[in-house]
Amino acid sequence: MISLMTDWLHDNITCLSLIAVFASFYYYSTSTYGKWRILNIPYLPPVPLFGNTTRMMMRLEHPIDMFERFYNSFPDVKLFGFYQMRDPMLLVRDPELINAILVKDFSHFTDHGIDLDPSTSVLANSLFFAKGQKWRTMRQKLSPGFTSGKLKDTHGQINECSDEMVSGIVETIKKKTDQIDVKTMTGGFSTDVIGTCAFGMKLDTIKNDDSDFRRYVKIMFQSTPRQMIVQVLLMICPWVIKVLKIKMFSVEATNFFHNVFTDVFKYREEHNVIRNDLTQTLMQARKELVLKKNSSVEDKFTDADIIGNAILMFTAGSETISSMLSFCLYELALNIEIQERLRSEICSMKAKHNGQLNNDYLMDLYYTNMVLEETARKYSIAFSLMRVATKTYTLPDESFVIEKGQKLIIPMFSIHRDPKYYPDPLRFDPERFSTEQKSQRPNGTYMPFGDGPRLCIGKRFAESEMKLVLSNVLSKFEVLPCEKTEIPVDIRSMSGFITPKNGIVLKFRPIVEH
Repeated sequence: MISLMTDWLHDNITCLSLIAVFASFYYYSTSTYGKWRILNIPYLPPVPLFGNTTRMMMRLEHPIDMFERFYNSFPDVKLFGFYQMRDPMLLVRDPELINAILVKDFSHFTDHGIDLDPSTSVLANSLFFAKGQKWRTMRQKLSPGFTSGKLKDTHGQINECSDEMVSGIVETIKKKTDQIDVKTMTGGFSTDVIGTCAFGMKLDTIKNDDSDFRRYVKIMFQSTPRQMIVQVLLMICPWVIKVLKIKMFSVEATNFFHNVFTDVFKYREEHNVIRNDLTQTLMQARKELVLKKNSSVEDKFTDADIIGNAILMFTAGSETISSMLSFCLYELALNIEIQERLRSEICSMKAKHNGQLNNDYLMDLYYTNMVLEETARKYSIAFSLMRVATKTYTLPDESFVIEKGQKLIIPMFSIHRDPKYYPDPLRFDPERFSTEQKSQRPNGTYMPFGDGPRLCIGKRFAESEMKLVLSNVLSKFEVLPCEKTEIPVDIRSMSGFITPKNGIVLKFRPIVEH
């Protein structure tokens, strides 16, 4: 009898314990899900723990498609709620409100809201992830590295790299093939450009895509199963990441770049090398922010802040430009009349400026600028922009109050492809960016580089780089599709950026001058 009673109690205690565990887990998984219902904000119904991101987390849906689905769920509202795992998020789809958040009322939304702990990645110290006053101070110190004078000094170096790329195309054609993977080609070019212009390093990755620099840039942006697990942990229980010091990015790649840039800075200091480039700006920032005495705890910077920014500038400056150039060449190959008009402008402006590809020449490339803006619209590199309310904010129409600490998503890619603002959005049409058409669109509908004070610091450098390489390539080659060209191009890679999943193969035909 006693034995039966013991077994009964044991079984029931086990059962009750399991019920308690599952009940606690369910409560934890759903405890945040009443927020938007209570505030009477339209929202997408969540599922326990995963919120509205289940399919994306299981890799059954790409972030592009997920945000597109979200965006089209409430076409007539300014903003609505959804849940990223357990986190209540706001998706903002009204251009006027977007402009207020990014520009007009920026002081209420100064931070990106991406919580990356310095113990898990040196990139947490970089400008992109920096917050509050630390971001303001670092932005102020790095801005001199991107002045008009500094950019003008890079033009000759960019032209040398684009000459190398042209030579590579010529060599490939001599080998009896005119079909080239432009993502690989432009990846080598952009890596060489950022290496020489920003850090004074001659890398020659145009000739060697297997170089350590190219290999580790690719690794930095690879989306692996491990990274997916870390991202889930970051959204469910971020304290685990911090306590266990789980690294967000590849340790091997991070260590490689950490050692490279540490050696660059050390060499320049020991040999008193002074160049008018980004490295010099970073070294000056180190003197003023890291080495100065009597700095307060709030504005204390370390060498990790300097190295983190060097790694960010190099890797992002390499990979994003190569993707944008690849998409631009792809669209020019499919739209020969646009390519011909662009080539005509390049040739006429070269003649006007006596073949000097200088700043005055670049300023005259109006149609080229339109082509690049249309490329950035259709392939905006990032899926979305993220912000967090650093102060409580009342919407301009006073219909809702956004609490301090609330995170917001601006679905940039979906807005760029919304027929309301860009009719027939899948068509590649640079005329959308004529002065007349741009003036007819509301602010907050075009933001491939972000907008407002947190606009990408390297925007003008990137534009100059792309204009110069297009000037060099298109004046010497026709770019055409071939049997290996994927049409339409698959942009749903798992790299975290919008980039060609399977590369882009195009044909290059030399232009015979008569």
